[in-house]
Amino acid sequence: METWHPTSVLFLLSLSTLCVLCFSFSPVDNYLLDCGSAVDSTVDNRLFVSDSSASSTRFFSSARTISISAQDHLQGLPQIYNTARVFKAPFKYEFDVEDTGTHMIRLHFHRLSSLEVDFLNSQFHVLVDGVVLLNNFSGGCLASPRVMEYLIWVNSGKLEITFLPAKKSKFGFVNAIEVISAPKDLILNASQFAYVDKIENFVELNKQALEIVHRINVGGPKVTPFNDSLWRTWVPDDEYLKSRDGWERVYSSGRIRYQSGRSSREVCPDNVYNTARVIRSKNASIPDMNLTWEFPVTEGYTYLVRVHFCDIASSTLGTLYFNVYVNGHLAYKNLDLSDATEFVLASPIYADFVVDADHSGVLSLSVGPSVDSMGYAVDAILNGVEIMKINNSMGSLDGKVSAEWVMKKCWPRTNVGVLVPLIAVVCLLLIISMVMHRRMTKSLVWSKLPTDVLEVNAKNGKAQLSVEL
Repeated sequence: METWHPTSVLFLLSLSTLCVLCFSFSPVDNYLLDCGSAVDSTVDNRLFVSDSSASSTRFFSSARTISISAQDHLQGLPQIYNTARVFKAPFKYEFDVEDTGTHMIRLHFHRLSSLEVDFLNSQFHVLVDGVVLLNNFSGGCLASPRVMEYLIWVNSGKLEITFLPAKKSKFGFVNAIEVISAPKDLILNASQFAYVDKIENFVELNKQALEIVHRINVGGPKVTPFNDSLWRTWVPDDEYLKSRDGWERVYSSGRIRYQSGRSSREVCPDNVYNTARVIRSKNASIPDMNLTWEFPVTEGYTYLVRVHFCDIASSTLGTLYFNVYVNGHLAYKNLDLSDATEFVLASPIYADFVVDADHSGVLSLSVGPSVDSMGYAVDAILNGVEIMKINNSMGSLDGKVSAEWVMKKCWPRTNVGVLVPLIAVVCLLLIISMVMHRRMTKSLVWSKLPTDVLEVNAKNGKAQLSVEL
């Protein structure tokens, strides 16, 4: 196994940073809000605008919130985690959308030390355009900032993020919000469904709501948003790697050769494709092993597994063949990276697989030699992994609840939408009743009976009542 050389890693990251700056992505929709803050904040060269400023109040749907600042500012953390927007009733942010399609949504949470509210009492739901993102979420126990990231399909000119306290005795909060239109090639329409050693097509993948559960840089260090053109974070794979020997870690300082129609810097950055773990034959015999990772997942959900490959380890083309397994099932047999990249070394590709999570709560991923693997060559490689939860049949990413159920059961519309009109109708009926009562009373007032003479009209043959005044 190879070990990291710090000077090499720093050199590699420096080159990748230059690439990010040269090929930065410019989204059409790009909203960065610093929630609860009175001033703007800069994080990784990105400006988060105060949601309390005059230019940002248009995002609000209600003024029933309060701004909270940390009693003790958190050293070493971005400024966005020193303030929060707190709400004790349903609250909504609304964003104008110019570029319909997939949007990246990031919600930042971190508890504050405050005398105004007890963050241990926070419990709330988060909905986005009819999708349940969070159900009974509580940020009171967060020891460090948490960023919840989602990919949501938007087909209208508005995007709404709704926060609802779970009970009237609870409250919700958020520290910062990002709403960014994604590149068109980030999530494609179709993928492959890997199930019990057979592959089926999974269509309209880009229309599903996705939650980013794991984003892994295999064999490399942490990649921060500053070094990613879409401002993502990629964490090292050491925690998830189950194979303790038989592999090597490799890295390259050379240029990653992106090709049209395959992976791009927006799909995955240079920093990830420049590192990898490999299985290599030291002699003519092929190693009888797989390189395996295990990731915690939630039972009952379907997951999109995206695996990234870039052959930075082979010295010649046409020598790398291997198999890919997801949850023990053969997802890709005898993958030939040379053929997949039209015979270009260091040219990245990715493959998407859809798989159901079983009762174990673990999703496993393996790469290993195939029947066509060769001696004295690289026999398997992996550069990066992304695992995304797909919304269930109820349109939820967090539990078996629908957005409609959350709205009706937790905060019935009768509290506001029905109660006020009902009161108005009752008041109107009372007024009508009072008016009618006064009229009836007036018509029944006692008066002296008049003296009258009954005259007979001979001409008409009718009796008439003649009243003498």
